[in-house]
Amino acid sequence: MPPVLYLIPNILSDNTFERVLPQHVLSVTGKIRHFFVEDVRTARRFLSKIQHPVPIDRLHFCELSEHTSEGDVASFLPYLQAEDSGMISEAGVPGVADPGAALVKLAHDNGIRVAPLAGPSSVLMALMASGLNGQSFAFNGYLPVKQNERIARIRALEHRSENEGQTQIFIETPYRNMKLLEDIVTTCKPETYLCIAANITADDEYIVTQAVRKWKNRLPELHKIPAVFLLQAPHASAKNQRR
Repeated sequence: MPPVLYLIPNILSDNTFERVLPQHVLSVTGKIRHFFVEDVRTARRFLSKIQHPVPIDRLHFCELSEHTSEGDVASFLPYLQAEDSGMISEAGVPGVADPGAALVKLAHDNGIRVAPLAGPSSVLMALMASGLNGQSFAFNGYLPVKQNERIARIRALEHRSENEGQTQIFIETPYRNMKLLEDIVTTCKPETYLCIAANITADDEYIVTQAVRKWKNRLPELHKIPAVFLLQAPHASAKNQRR
């Protein structure tokens, strides 16, 4: 059988793998000896938690992070061609808001089958629970760090949502969550909807959608808490019909 690159979902919150990872994922992962990972320590911890049958020190890891060069990614090809391998993100599914897409492309370019395994995705789970448009949406990754650029980006996303009726999804480094939220509520129109989805799958999961005007002066404390943010402005055509 030709080798396969399996895309292995990681948990979003501690001590949840029994609830969020299908048995098939655990079974397939247990047969793999070579892994491409965003962080070796995190991956080793994950494989220990799911009780990988092979001692961790006998597994082989290649680190694939945002700092991995194109040349280094290309050097992984012999491992892909030698045997089945797996890719593990820091959290959630590989290849989404994740540097692993480069390895997946390498596999496709060289005729290696890619098999995505089912598991938790914070982006999709937030969209599912938001009540916002799930027929048309865009994931925009991280917004700019500089405040003036971040505000300009928020305005552009709101404008796009207003014109296209599209849900705009983005994330932030957890220690900058509160600055992002403050910019959203002071920049967006009062009738624009904002969904905050934090600690998805955890016992203290928090998912709330309401108009921006209702968020003002009532922001949840999200400092250092992983979260996904979704915006949807009233569609311009609908507003014109009401005039």
